[in-house]
Amino acid sequence: MKYISTRLQEETNIKTAILKGLADDGGLFMPEYIPKLDSQFFENLPNLSLQEIGFTVASEFLGESISDENLKQIIDEVLNFEIPAVKITENIYSLELFHGPTMAFKDVGARFMARMMSYFSEGKPMKVIAATSGDTGSAVASGFFGVPEIEVYILYPKGKVSPLQEKQLTTWGGNIKALEINGTFDDCQALAKQILSDEELNRKFTLSSANSINIARLIPQTFYYFWAFAQLQKFGKPIVFSVPSGNFGNLTAGLFARKMGLPVHQFIASTNENNVVPKFLETGNYESKPSKQTISNAMDVGNPSNFERMKSLFNNDISDFRKEIVSYSFSDEETKNIMRKVKKEFNYTLDPHGAVAYLGLETLRQAQSDKEGEDFVGILLETAHPAKFVEVVEDVLNEKIVIPEKLEAFNKKEKQSVEFPVDFELVKQFLMEEK
Repeated sequence: MKYISTRLQEETNIKTAILKGLADDGGLFMPEYIPKLDSQFFENLPNLSLQEIGFTVASEFLGESISDENLKQIIDEVLNFEIPAVKITENIYSLELFHGPTMAFKDVGARFMARMMSYFSEGKPMKVIAATSGDTGSAVASGFFGVPEIEVYILYPKGKVSPLQEKQLTTWGGNIKALEINGTFDDCQALAKQILSDEELNRKFTLSSANSINIARLIPQTFYYFWAFAQLQKFGKPIVFSVPSGNFGNLTAGLFARKMGLPVHQFIASTNENNVVPKFLETGNYESKPSKQTISNAMDVGNPSNFERMKSLFNNDISDFRKEIVSYSFSDEETKNIMRKVKKEFNYTLDPHGAVAYLGLETLRQAQSDKEGEDFVGILLETAHPAKFVEVVEDVLNEKIVIPEKLEAFNKKEKQSVEFPVDFELVKQFLMEEK
């Protein structure tokens, strides 16, 4: 299968798409078509393990670029933790994506990508660039730590990630470097794209992206949509996914799954006050804006990079967008209130991002009940353990949150970072001087 830039000026194979991350024309790589899975796969879906689902889906995108034996080994290593669909109410389930090593959903994509890059790079030196609003950086650091010949540079916004997230970004050492940018996530993302497209840097180094810019992040994120569906299709109701959305990689992966044949009834793009996509679906006009800081900080994105992939999937047709996606935005106050309500009524602790997704399901259910719509099972993607946002969650719920040992271990380590203003030339100079 060929991989083509969203800006249509470059096409390549999966190996090059993964190793480059960003196309030379500034676009994002997309498969030339979304492969369809056969009816036998869906008939057997409830009987398949997560690893079997992952292998089948990944094989469709990777083709003959990797042997079955190597791919199975990678899938088994990546998906070595549980992803349960936990019941909150009669019709709302939380897909807990936080049981991996850094306790965030990015573990799935980052671990897969690290192994694919290591496989395809064949031991040649690389520099991997990642901008993060919180969880990407820690998952990328964990996935790439100690991988020979790969140096990782994580750009994060100073003072705009939680203290525990910052420790997860800055305490690795070795081949993981943390660049603390005195700006917003959008500034970090813009700097990362400048780095990846700079001719001088590309002449000197082999560069790649570890953000959801990279197609290797999206492919494995499709796995858990099939897995969740397999667990809950027994109820015989339409299934709706509510996806807490910032850079929109997670939702884009869900759209891939649907186009592969997964019969998802509806997607909800649930956002905080950074509401660029809800406004687009309402008005038909896309207007990026400076990001606002909220308690669901991993979604504080004013110019989501994967919107370019979404436009490609829907041929830039607003009516096609609206058929598959509804989108709502919520304030911090609404987020806090639903966290309290769900804890009090159902004894379930949502993190701020999962809370936004829960609000999306509530809003759609209310809209459908007003129209006497069909009942549905709602699945919210719970993207991070509440302890990753311990200060916010404890303040909102007025109770102590137990921090799991694998998170507490980061608190005991010393921060190591290099601080920069939002200045590409200074960041470039630093990279040029690195070995």
